[in-house]
Amino acid sequence: MKIIIDGKTCEAEAGQFLREVARQNGIEIPSLCHHSALPGQACCRLCIVEVEDPGGARSVVVSCVYPVKESITVHTRSEKIIRLRRDILALLKERAPAFEGTLAEYCSEYGVSGCNLRFNVKKDEKCILCGLCVKACEEMGTSAIQTVMRGIHKLVSTPFNEPSSVCIGCASCARVCPADAIEWSNDGDKRAIWGKTFTLLKCASCREPYATEDELKWLKGRLIDTELNLEYCPKCRGRASLKR
Repeated sequence: MKIIIDGKTCEAEAGQFLREVARQNGIEIPSLCHHSALPGQACCRLCIVEVEDPGGARSVVVSCVYPVKESITVHTRSEKIIRLRRDILALLKERAPAFEGTLAEYCSEYGVSGCNLRFNVKKDEKCILCGLCVKACEEMGTSAIQTVMRGIHKLVSTPFNEPSSVCIGCASCARVCPADAIEWSNDGDKRAIWGKTFTLLKCASCREPYATEDELKWLKGRLIDTELNLEYCPKCRGRASLKR
């Protein structure tokens, strides 16, 4: 079917999410919580747009989870949407005053100034509670971290803020975080994250540390080609498979 986004006619499939259609047609809609491998978060709300149905009625929707069902007209930068995005950015900046990078760029673009710390958060707080880290951990099958507490005290943590017995140190949570809010470090053959220290094993080809011992033990029971996947880092795995 055909839909119109900001005056541009675009092809869309029934059920396809609106933000995806826009991106395929070179129309960027801002977002902080979207990740191609972990869709469906819809937490930051920055990707809101106005949708106008064939009858002319308008509504504000979250484009990353809004499925296209009919021929519609979409306004991604209407006066109303710009105003709402400014409010959202101001609240996100209040929540995470130390979050730079993409959030800072959006604040500059939409003319959002500094924050007043009215939510009593830490000045060095970066987390916007987008939930990507929790989703990544769930997809890995470990669920070592969750959102805990409520209201202004809500945060991402391990149970009781203690080192998790099921965390495998894969750092998937940290890698998908848009704010670099999860503290972790690699030091030689050691990785520290969530209050635990893990031993890193070296790739059989390049000899670079690439995965924790606990992570590879966890993967061993879930992979068919165990030897290949556990011996080589992702960069060397392709070359190693060609030699077999």
